[in-house]
Amino acid sequence: MAASSSPVSGAAERYALSLFELARDEGSVDVVETELSQFQGLIDENSDFRRLVESPAFTSAEQLAAISAIADDAGASRLTSNFLKVVASNRRLFVLPGIVKSFRAMAAAHRGEAEAEVVSAQALSDEQRRELSTAIGAFAGKTVTMRESVDPSILGGLIVKIGSRQVDTSLRTKLNSLKLALKEVG
Repeated sequence: MAASSSPVSGAAERYALSLFELARDEGSVDVVETELSQFQGLIDENSDFRRLVESPAFTSAEQLAAISAIADDAGASRLTSNFLKVVASNRRLFVLPGIVKSFRAMAAAHRGEAEAEVVSAQALSDEQRRELSTAIGAFAGKTVTMRESVDPSILGGLIVKIGSRQVDTSLRTKLNSLKLALKEVG
């Protein structure tokens, strides 16, 4: 992976790489990825859990106890459960979202997939989704998994991010470019 300028994302990448290597050796990459995604969903949806993860006010013992209980209640695998306990013990729960993101990218690369983030002004139809997936797959030379989101503020077009590349064909960007060009002329 490319070196990161952020110490938080650097730590997240190192933790994710360690977990990925262990999961790969055990043959449980898909299981761990699914469980990490569930924990990310919990962070996104539950303000109490998000506060536990993000707040430095909790001691490592409190974070460890909470994570242990949540992992046991969720029925997490031994590897995922132990990993989360180590992260909590080291007071690094705040990097968990970065760990999940990095792990997903490593798992996708391991499967020969590329992940693309697609932002559209309105929800894509099934046909549009298939055509876009085929086009991105041909560009990347891999099977593509798309994460879609809708942002009406882009007005039209798409913003596609795959790896470190971004293609922005949104109407908002085109209008902003035109606005800047007109300012330079006048």
